[in-house]
Amino acid sequence: MTTSDTSVLAPLADVDPADLARLHAGLEAAADRAGQLDIAYTTFDSPVGPLLLAATETGLLRVAYEIEGHDRVLETISARISPRILRAPKRLEGAMRELDEYFAGRRTTFDVPLDLGLSAGFRQLVQRQLAHIAYGHTQSYGQVAAAVGNPKAVRAVGTACARNPLPVVLPCHRVLKADGSLGGYAGGPATKAILLELESAA
Repeated sequence: MTTSDTSVLAPLADVDPADLARLHAGLEAAADRAGQLDIAYTTFDSPVGPLLLAATETGLLRVAYEIEGHDRVLETISARISPRILRAPKRLEGAMRELDEYFAGRRTTFDVPLDLGLSAGFRQLVQRQLAHIAYGHTQSYGQVAAAVGNPKAVRAVGTACARNPLPVVLPCHRVLKADGSLGGYAGGPATKAILLELESAA
């Protein structure tokens, strides 16, 4: 870097974070008004670690655990839905509020609008069924398969749960193996156990 380069960049260190936040908020609002904000995202600090939240104008599109790799998740969304992605927390305020209430034990169902554009076919059918498993209750993979009309598709139900783009909100953590053991989970078995314990304690 040349001396002149350094002199140009040096003032950036003195920029007030509040000014940067206002500039970003202005960019967010302008992109939204211009119809150029296809995907808004933010991160949410939860008792099970930081969650990536992403939403279209239709609704909440993705909830991702840190273990899934937030950058990889955003790259997938960009490739499959739209590259016009911006950190824009305002669109996700409702989802963050409901997640806050859930983790505080004050919410047992989610009302935030959803966008199921990251799943299709049988997987989406299973993921829709997850919303019908009541808070504090569990079902086996076999029971979910029967509920969607294909009792032999136990393994396919497991795959649909593993690839659920909206964990917590569509509660795949409530689906267990036939013997009552946890089974797999995108956030890891410890996270699945924490969510089940949270719900049983409410």
